[in-house]
Amino acid sequence: MLYRHLIVYVCLFVSLTSTAQYNTDRLIISGQIAYDNHDYVVAIQHFNNVLSGKPYLYEPWYYRGLCKLQLEDYVGAESDFDEAIKLNPYVHQLFSARAESHIRLSKYEEAIDDYDNALKLSPDERGYWYNRAYCRFFMKDYPKTHEELDYIVKRWPNLNNAYSLQTEVYLSENDTVTASKWLDKTLEHNPYDGSSWSIKGRLGLQQKNWMIADSSFTKAIHYQPRVVNNYMYRAMARVNLNKLRQAMEDYDKAIDMDPNNFLSHYNRGLLRQQLGDDNRAIEDFNFVLRFEPNNILALYNRAILLDRTGNYRAAIADYSVVIDRFPNFWTGLMSRAACYRKLGMTAKAELDEFKVMKAQIDKQQGIQQRWSKSKLREVRKMSDIDVEKYDQWVVVDEDVVTPQYNSDYRGAIQNRVVENVFMPLFSLSYMPYVGGIRTSQIIVQELEAYNNHNKKTLRKIYVTCKPASINEKMTKAFFNSIDSITTAISNSHDIKTATDLLMQRAVAHVTTHNFSEAINDLNDYLHIDSTNVLAFWERAYCHVMMSEFDGTQGTEGKLRLQVALNDLNEALSFNENNAYLHYNIATVYAIQKEYNTAIDHYRKAIQLNGNLAEAYYNLGLVLIFNNNKNEGIKELSKAGELGLYDAYSVMKHYTTEKEK
Repeated sequence: MLYRHLIVYVCLFVSLTSTAQYNTDRLIISGQIAYDNHDYVVAIQHFNNVLSGKPYLYEPWYYRGLCKLQLEDYVGAESDFDEAIKLNPYVHQLFSARAESHIRLSKYEEAIDDYDNALKLSPDERGYWYNRAYCRFFMKDYPKTHEELDYIVKRWPNLNNAYSLQTEVYLSENDTVTASKWLDKTLEHNPYDGSSWSIKGRLGLQQKNWMIADSSFTKAIHYQPRVVNNYMYRAMARVNLNKLRQAMEDYDKAIDMDPNNFLSHYNRGLLRQQLGDDNRAIEDFNFVLRFEPNNILALYNRAILLDRTGNYRAAIADYSVVIDRFPNFWTGLMSRAACYRKLGMTAKAELDEFKVMKAQIDKQQGIQQRWSKSKLREVRKMSDIDVEKYDQWVVVDEDVVTPQYNSDYRGAIQNRVVENVFMPLFSLSYMPYVGGIRTSQIIVQELEAYNNHNKKTLRKIYVTCKPASINEKMTKAFFNSIDSITTAISNSHDIKTATDLLMQRAVAHVTTHNFSEAINDLNDYLHIDSTNVLAFWERAYCHVMMSEFDGTQGTEGKLRLQVALNDLNEALSFNENNAYLHYNIATVYAIQKEYNTAIDHYRKAIQLNGNLAEAYYNLGLVLIFNNNKNEGIKELSKAGELGLYDAYSVMKHYTTEKEK
């Protein structure tokens, strides 16, 4: 009897252990999948769940560290990798990952130590060799960097980054002749390397070979269209080639891509100033001075522009700041004196003019006021602050163009750059909805009835918002599906079956962005069944999407939006308690800037579904746009709480703006 009980106990123990292990493995796999899909916040939650029960496993520490790397929590990532290495110091990827966190924290020496350890475990990993050389470069250990790169090029002659980095090292040593030779080798091995074309363009700028610079940056942009500095530098080359319109387009593009780009705003301000577009040039310098209120060159340029546009008091204020910093700046004194005279402030004008006259007499007699040592030290801390160079283009001091990792989820959630636009409408889709941390699917009674009445022959449809992009394979599958449905409709002799297939094909058309054909199918569907909520709903969505397309083509899209509202109201008449219809109606009104009506429908949607994060998000934006920032920020906070993390970056933007 005792023996039998022992067997049962052992079997039960093994069963429980296996189940626990299965759950752990499943959680780790779920976390890895979330990581692969750039859903780092969700992945961290999965790894937290594993670590709460099994902190002795190195894998969750490692993967959580990788997630933190992508979220730019480098200190947290470093700590997680420390734990993983303590638990298993025999996995080279752990040292490599920690080295990356060290690099992000500018701890290059520690990163080199980690790559040393990684290479002991995996000596043939060429990436580790390259990254170690990369760290030596940032430590300015140029001889050792050259030595390692020579070894890398000899052992792995097809590692293109090694040639690029060698070029960078020689550029840093001001050896442009050797740098050019290595650059030619780089482009010989890989003529499609945008970074190398960018370096060639910079060399062209240094040598004032504007044609080479222009063509090189054009190729760099062709291969790497998302690098902002390439547009900025090409604009500089084009200014010198007198291609002023194209230069302005480049600055506009750079600012569209990176609205906070200081240098692009500054240089565009100079170009606008040169072209006589004074008011818009002032806007650019206003932007620069919001970020750097003590930027003397921007202040002086703005002063000149304010002077030109007749805003003499504001110009005097800017001139005064410059003159306080540089008392011997005669041009500034004379300009301020001219403003004083235009305002009838003769005494102050004469005082400035006297200072200039006295300084000129002193100079003729060999007596000239010198800057104090403290003033000289102050100027040296800045990058080439010479007020006489107020009209010269600004460039980055150290612009290393070696490849950098990029990701949709880079940075802390609250620091992500998110456009202040509304979340889109809910629509029907073949793809399940994934929003924030929501795991359950949206339930709508009409859709449930549709999906359930013929599961064998019909594909399941979901309600989604902001559907994900589909890849090439999925695109082919959807086009094939449309063809097969078309054949099935042609061969069908049953009107009910044909009607269901029309809905299936319409949703497939929407997935492939063929909204016109989708509308045609839904029109046919509604001729047969004029009370179907889903058909009105989806047709409204198609009209809204087509209105957006019309807008990009310069065509007025209001008529389509009104048609969409008519369809949504018709659908609502059959189901007044559908939160998603209220949300969609609200969003159409919000697009049309009819904010009060939009607010009413968003509040109704929230009343019907208190977990509808998208409604809180859009309501928050509408309230802010309607001059009610405090209430708007509260609603955005609720959206973030429900898992719509983009809300935090928008909150940060408007909170910071409010504080300013």
